[in-house]
Formats: sequence, structure tokens, C-alpha cells
Amino acid sequence: MWSLQLRMWLLTTLLFGMIYAVIVVIGTTVFHGANFTFYLVISVVMMVIQYILGPKLVEWSMKVKYIKKEDNPKLFAMVEGLAAKAGIPTPRIGISQIALPNAFAFGRTIKDGRVCVTQGIMNLLEEDELRAVLGHELSHLKNRDVLTITLLSVIPIILYRIAWSFLFYRRSRDSQGSAVLIGLVALIFYFITNLLVLYASRIREYFADRGSVELGNSPSKLATSLYKLVYGSARMNKEALKDVEGLKAFFVNDPSRASTEIRELIELDLDRSGTLDNAELQFLSTRNIKLGFGDKLMELMSTHPNMLKRIKRLSQYSATSQHGSDYKPTHS
Repeated sequence: MWSLQLRMWLLTTLLFGMIYAVIVVIGTTVFHGANFTFYLVISVVMMVIQYILGPKLVEWSMKVKYIKKEDNPKLFAMVEGLAAKAGIPTPRIGISQIALPNAFAFGRTIKDGRVCVTQGIMNLLEEDELRAVLGHELSHLKNRDVLTITLLSVIPIILYRIAWSFLFYRRSRDSQGSAVLIGLVALIFYFITNLLVLYASRIREYFADRGSVELGNSPSKLATSLYKLVYGSARMNKEALKDVEGLKAFFVNDPSRASTEIRELIELDLDRSGTLDNAELQFLSTRNIKLGFGDKLMELMSTHPNMLKRIKRLSQYSATSQHGSDYKPTHS
């Protein structure tokens, strides 16, 4: 099956092709080629700004404080060990001073990687569960999908600005018709590219889950951590969720969907222990999960996969691992 890198490259090519097509139409139809480079320059400038300022904006928004080894030896040991297994440099480690339980990774390159946990997740998860989450985040860095998704997310923004400009700015009568047409095309492309970026965000979560398992973490521990994160997020007040709305694509799970997801996940916890053990995952692996139209639509508009589907995938990893110690997850 296709690797994550191939899918991301194909999506990048497709999205850049769309924005290039819109720029060509603008340059040839409205400006007759004279100002063709104008929007191209704007696009490049926005991406450069996103590349340079992106990490700082995340740090500021999430109140990240980087720590030294002596500040939290256990957390450092987890990250260092996982990074060594993943074959990547040990990223900078930070703690986000927010109560929402979660973790996230960001950075411009693998060498510039940062992995952060919130204060909330430190108080919620057991050591093995936290290690599984950290394995997920380091897999994002190893897969080099953090920078790609950051750059891809700029494209819908550019198309939206182009659409707004051509639909609502006054122009001469001669160019008004073509300007409206270009605006409508850009608006359609905006919706399409936004859906494609959301799709890219969802598939990278599946690959990061698999990456955590490949780093030696138990599928049941990762499933349990997801279950607990959903539960912890569902208990947060709405104001706390609003504060991180723009950054939820970086998180392990989508906290804004927690209140819906917890009602579904609690049915998987057969013994009501607050965890999802191997037996419960094995039971799930034998069941067929069918999503309703509303769930499919919600997933289509989300940065993260449907949680039932996601844990179902982990249950398949768990079931496969029961057949021998030489377990290797199948590629998606």
C-alpha cells in the first residue's frame, strides 16, 4: 500500500496544482499576464512566514516551557529512548501549562523537532500510556508530516483570500464578470483543498499510531491513552476548548469531539475499568464498525479520524501481535 510520504507528496502536488491553476487564470484573464507573479509572490511569502513564525506561534499559544533533563528525568528518558528507537535526534521537550490533557509535536525539520505534553496529560496517564502517546508524537517527526501539513494548510487560506478579493472588491464593468467567475472558482477550490488538507491530517494520525506500536508500545496502552484523553477532554469546560481550537490538528485527538466520542468509547470498556485491555481490543477486532451518515460527515470535516475506526485499527494490530513476537504492523 501507499506510504505516508507518497500520499503527502501527491496531495501537495494536487493542492499546489490547484492554486497554480487559479493564479494562471487570474494572470491571463484579469491582468492579461501583467501581474501574474503578484499572487505567486504572495503565496510564497505566506508560506515562508508560516515556516519561520509557526513554531513560535505554537509555543506562545500553548504556553510551552522547555525543560532540562534534571527538571523531569523520567520524561526525558522516555523521549530519548523513543527517539533512539526511531533513529531521529532527540527533540526539544516542553511542558504546556494548560489543563487540557494532550500532547503535540511541531518544528520546521527533524533536527528542529519539539515534543510537548500538557500539564493535564501528566496528571492523567500512567507511565506506559504516556510513553505510547510520546511514541505517536515522535512518529510525526520521523514521518516528516508536521512541516508538510503546516505548509498545506496555507493553501486553502490563500484561495479563500483570492475568492474574497474577487467576489467583493469593486472592479470596472469590463472585468466584473470575469472577476466574479474567478472568485467563484477560487471559492470552490478553497472548499476542495480544505477537505484534502483535513484528509491529509487524518491519514497522518493513522501512520503515527502505527509508528508508536512499531516503537515497541502496546496497542492496548495507546488505545487506553486515547480513551482517557477523550474522557479528560470531555470534562473540560468550553472555554478551555476554545483556547486551543486553532491548534487541535497538532494534538493526539480532537478535544472538541470528546463529548460525542466518550459515549461511543465507553461501550468498548466492557469491564468498566477505565482502560482498554488486550481482551477488549481482541473483541473489537472481530466486530464490524459501521458509521452513520452524520458520523461520516463529521469525520470528513475533522482533523482526526473517527475514534472508533482508529481504535479498531489498533485492535487489529493487537490481534496480529498475539500470533507471535515477530509482529510487524501491516501498511495502510
